Formats: sequence, C-alpha cells, structure tokens
Amino acid sequence: MRMELIQPFINAADAVLAECIQCQTRIGDVSMEADPYRRRGVAAIVKISGDIEGRVIFDVENATALHFAAAMTGEPVTASDQIVRETICELANTVIGNAVTTLNDQGFRFKVQPPQVHDREFGLKSTHDTEALVMSFDTPGGKVFMNIAMRYNRRRKGEAAVAAAN
Repeated sequence: MRMELIQPFINAADAVLAECIQCQTRIGDVSMEADPYRRRGVAAIVKISGDIEGRVIFDVENATALHFAAAMTGEPVTASDQIVRETICELANTVIGNAVTTLNDQGFRFKVQPPQVHDREFGLKSTHDTEALVMSFDTPGGKVFMNIAMRYNRRRKGEAAVAAAN
C-alpha cells in the first residue's frame, strides 16, 4: 500500500484523538496483514468507494472505549451503554472524514459510507489486490487500532468519464 494513501489516516487519527480525547498518542505497532482482522474491542467499519476502494476498521480496546466515551460525554458509562458504540462510530467518522478530505484535496474522489458497528469477531481479510495495514496508537487510556485495506479502482479515467457522462 502506498504511503500517500496511509499518511492522511495516521495524521487524522493523531489529530482527532488529541483533540477529542485531550491526550497525546504514539504510533505503536504497524504491520501488513494477510489474515482476517480480529476485533480487539469496540469497532466501527467505514467503507470507501471511488478512485480508491476499500474499508477502514477503527477498533478501540474495551476499557479504552469506555474511557473515551466518558471523556467525550462528561459522564460515567458502562460497557452496555449504546453511547460507547456511538462514540467509537463518531471517532471513526471524524478520523476517516479528515483523511478523505486530505485525499480529496490531492485529487482523489470518494464516497464514504457512514460508520457501522463492527461486532463480528473476525473481519474481512486482504485479497491479492487489496493490501491491509494494521496500526496501533498508544494513548494514556489504552490502544486504538486501525485496519486499512484499500486498492486503486481498476477503472481507467476514460471509462470513468464515460460512466459519469451517462
């Protein structure tokens, strides 16, 4: 996967976590994954289509998700509270939205679906034409993971122009 596609997600996650949770982050492990993604806590998935297609899974350890939800709402929360899942979806939406805006400014065009709670234990795995990068961010409240799997859309520009005209 090309760094020009990944760096906006790294920058966006760092900035959003620092602003929304009022904490500093540090990039932890970074790896390329071929196996199906294993969810680690409360996760949201965002699908992206356009010049580049794929998905991003924004996954927060359970205790960290509780910490984030409490920090963002200003109230104590429990693991069963719907607000915890909604908070993680909102964080994912903000991170991916900021990253996609940066990529749009570079000339890429996307459609981003709203985040959905990703509650399956295992997620999608990479394919021969879609690389998946998994990275973690260390925060004072625990770990946040992003699994980014994207590929360039195979449709050539000429085909895209014809399709857009129809």
